[in-house]
Amino acid sequence: QVQLVESGGGVVQAGGSLRLSCAASGSTFSLNAIGWYRQVPGKQRELVATINIRGSTTYADSVRGRFTISRSNAKNTVYLQMNSLKPEDTAVYYCKIVMGPGYGSWGQGTQVTVSS
Repeated sequence: QVQLVESGGGVVQAGGSLRLSCAASGSTFSLNAIGWYRQVPGKQRELVATINIRGSTTYADSVRGRFTISRSNAKNTVYLQMNSLKPEDTAVYYCKIVMGPGYGSWGQGTQVTVSS
């Protein structure tokens, strides 16, 4: 079972930036595709971005051009660089293994709050 730990959340003003990290345990990290999700209380979890084992990425329309997902297999870590943040980006952000040997593993989440 792969364990994921998110970090990097916090409070930032609108227009600011944050970088989230998702650190994974185990030796199979490079074989897994990773997704970043976010959830607001009372709403379903939303897929924000994904990155596959070759580094190909996808983004939700709401974040395309502002967020960048990347990975370092040497550090067993996936990042989400978030720029030009908006109040509607406020949510708990989670990472998940979306394909590969560790499929289905979730992190515990990290809170991002964007003030107007």
